[in-house]
Amino acid sequence: MKSQLTLKKALLTFIFLLGSVLVFAQGTGKIAGTVTDKKTGETLIGVSVRIAGTTKGVGTDVDGKYVLPGLTPGKHIIEISYVSYATKKITDVEVKAGAVTTLNVVMEEASSQTLNQVVITGSYKQESVNALYARQKNSAVISDGVSSESIKKSPDRNTSDVLKRVSGATIQDNKFVVIRGLSDRYNNATLDGASLPSTEPNRKAFSFDIVPSNLVDNLMVSKTATPDLPADFTGGSIQIITKDIPDNNFVSFGIGAGYNTASTFKDFNTGVRNATDYLGFDNGDKALPANFPSRNRIISGNLTNDQGISAMKSLSSDWKIYNNTALPTQNYQFTLGRVKNFKDSGNKFGALVSLTYRNAQNIQQDVIRDYVNFDYHDNIYKFSTNLGAIANFAYSFGKSKITFKNIYNRTYDDLFLTRSGFNSDRNRDIRFYAFDLMQKGLFKSTLEGTHPLGENNSKINWSVSYANIVNDQPDQKKISYQRNPSDAGTADYVFVGSTGTVSKENSRLFSKLNEDNFSGGLNYTLPVKMFSQTSTFKAGLNSIYRNRTFDARFIGFRANTSAPNADEISRRPLSAIYGRDAINSGAYFLDDISSDADSYTAHSMTNAGYAMLDNKFGQKSRLVWGVRVEQFNVVLDAKVPTKETSVDDNYVDVLPSVNYTYSLTPKVNLRASYYRTLARPEFRELSSAAIYDYELLALQQGNPNLKEAKIDNADIRFEFYPQAGQIFSVSAFYKKFRNAIESFNADGGSSRIITYINSDNVSVYGIELEFRKSLDFISKTDFLKRTTFYTNLSLIKSNVETSNTGLNLIDTKRPLVGQAPYIINAGLQHSFLGDKLSFNALYNRVGRKLNVASGVLFPSIWEAPRNVVDLQLALKVIKNRGELKFNAGDILNNRITQYYDNNRNKKYDTANGDETISSFKPGSNYGLSFSYTF
Repeated sequence: MKSQLTLKKALLTFIFLLGSVLVFAQGTGKIAGTVTDKKTGETLIGVSVRIAGTTKGVGTDVDGKYVLPGLTPGKHIIEISYVSYATKKITDVEVKAGAVTTLNVVMEEASSQTLNQVVITGSYKQESVNALYARQKNSAVISDGVSSESIKKSPDRNTSDVLKRVSGATIQDNKFVVIRGLSDRYNNATLDGASLPSTEPNRKAFSFDIVPSNLVDNLMVSKTATPDLPADFTGGSIQIITKDIPDNNFVSFGIGAGYNTASTFKDFNTGVRNATDYLGFDNGDKALPANFPSRNRIISGNLTNDQGISAMKSLSSDWKIYNNTALPTQNYQFTLGRVKNFKDSGNKFGALVSLTYRNAQNIQQDVIRDYVNFDYHDNIYKFSTNLGAIANFAYSFGKSKITFKNIYNRTYDDLFLTRSGFNSDRNRDIRFYAFDLMQKGLFKSTLEGTHPLGENNSKINWSVSYANIVNDQPDQKKISYQRNPSDAGTADYVFVGSTGTVSKENSRLFSKLNEDNFSGGLNYTLPVKMFSQTSTFKAGLNSIYRNRTFDARFIGFRANTSAPNADEISRRPLSAIYGRDAINSGAYFLDDISSDADSYTAHSMTNAGYAMLDNKFGQKSRLVWGVRVEQFNVVLDAKVPTKETSVDDNYVDVLPSVNYTYSLTPKVNLRASYYRTLARPEFRELSSAAIYDYELLALQQGNPNLKEAKIDNADIRFEFYPQAGQIFSVSAFYKKFRNAIESFNADGGSSRIITYINSDNVSVYGIELEFRKSLDFISKTDFLKRTTFYTNLSLIKSNVETSNTGLNLIDTKRPLVGQAPYIINAGLQHSFLGDKLSFNALYNRVGRKLNVASGVLFPSIWEAPRNVVDLQLALKVIKNRGELKFNAGDILNNRITQYYDNNRNKKYDTANGDETISSFKPGSNYGLSFSYTF
């Protein structure tokens, strides 16, 4: 009966938390924070935190966190005590009504029983500085991170914005991350401890703009490996931890609008538009009908004329171009946070729910594609809707904690492209049109528990996770018109639809990808005494199972050239060339050019186990070492399996790692590391499915013979922390690849195919410099003290030899695909009016990098460097509960250019023979937003 009452009480509380919009009592305040060990940075469980001279106190939970609620406004003295640690008293901890004061505490081990009785006294400001130093210095690996406190002080909207501030990190397309100049395929990401699947159908990449920054508790980028990290990274491992139990109840909302100089209020061409498009979902009109004839029925000739006509009429017949005006970008966000403390038991329950919405209408005007046989100019119109939701729940009881975290994201990108120009190979003027809708969805749910074992601060952590990824491309429609220049001045000088044959260039593509991911992990942590120091032993197991289905149909209407009205129909405009009257008259035959390899099923299983030790030697040396073993099996079969299109690979890899840190002084670290990591081909990279990319004017196809890459890595680093929150560091690294995975131009046949290859002899080495310092060293003025300059510079060299490929490639020696030779990030921050007004200026430049390696006929495709300048201004209003932000992005609006470097002078130089794959100005972005927290 008692358990039933407890359950009812918990359920009623849960309903109350979700439905209530009342804030906690405004007459009192709270103190909250985390208690950590000074040497290791590990959180401490069961530490006593109380108001000095009173019995009011709490113990830290399994994450080392605590909350002291119901405190009267004013200054308090906080006393923190723990077995075998020196007791601390922190003075001048100011509590404000209706607010939370953050106090993170660093504890030092007592050297003897006598010292254990000594009380260390310090001020609130001093302890805050100590905690920040400890977080910066105590990472076991070479890493860079951003805390929730830093995120609060910045105008960053999502995690991709936050990642721009990490040393050596660059963001592409406002959502994909590049670490140390290596392409996104050489990074991995975890969210709340579980691996994140790729959000893209044709690449290994995660879209980091889907996680709102205000829900991030901390973000860390590990550039070296420890055995407890997933091994499939070389550039960096991005770990995102979202918040679970908030410090207080709150409701916040945000609204924003943006202006793009190339798009907003300009003429915006599009295909048919439905109201549900603004909600991120197609209304179903574009989907392939469930009763549509199978490929075998179509190609075998088993359809009667009437059945073929009926099937063609069942597809969407709207090829009209609709003209609108591009509206400003819209952003909306709502977040609800609730926490309930159970006074009798000390347990607490928390919930965070967030909803985000974004709609943008962007134009890429006059995209130049001038290479080989093409001299084209494109206009691209992209209508995008993004929906996101996060729902996190956590229950802390005793020293244990269970969290249930969920994320959902829906992206709707509807693209319309018009192309005009000349094709010298065909000696024809060209007009090309493409209607292309991509609907992407990600749902991920993670249940995690952390529990202490015994009284020695050991603990066990477990997690189970499920993720579903959907990429739906319903009815991608493409058609080309041609005109013969020699017919000028005659009645035949008109554009004629290329409907006589059906190819992947002018067909209708219906594709659907669905992937389910299941994962589980178990980790055990045990503090042990070694060499008279407290060390940590950690071991764990992890498994990930992925199951994917991909279906693609290429359907086309082939002209019946013997039909009496065939010539007239082929000269019709786009809106009428496939009209119902033409179909009814027998002007077209139904065709399906899908191949057996264009659809596939795939699954993979990754099992991993690891063991590691975090050893301390004396007061200055620390060694984190161990081994990880991963077993990986991948199976892929085309819809009709053959020996050439099937994959069944199995790998077992032993992955050692060693990270050594020597503390020269309390402010200076020397680090060195060695570790082995992996890069595995994605399902799409293994599949023989060939999809025509009308923007690249090439087929994209996988390679079933692709193997996993193994990488040996070595790093050294010097880091100096002159003051809390400031850093100067110099790093050097070396990476040796075996079977590096790269994209290249497979052009030995009649058409260009972008596919993948293993390059055997690959090395990458470089240096990184990071500097972050307030400018008060120039002059001790308040203005310069509040001004911070930061920069990070990466200089990287890579070498690839392709003699092992067996192909007579144009470039036998070149850089690694995706590797930038340098990265420059710089910024200037200043706060005014007691931190109510903040200014941030950012600069980024990435060196010329190789996007696609050369083939036998076509040279390598390079991306030219460009300068990016962003400005951000944030003003806190309405008693600091509201914030008004102005953002100016990509102010310089440099061209985004990909090209063939035919003259090999390492510059984009069309006057001397270089050819343009793609070049356009994306436009500058200006946005204004307002957020308010109740």
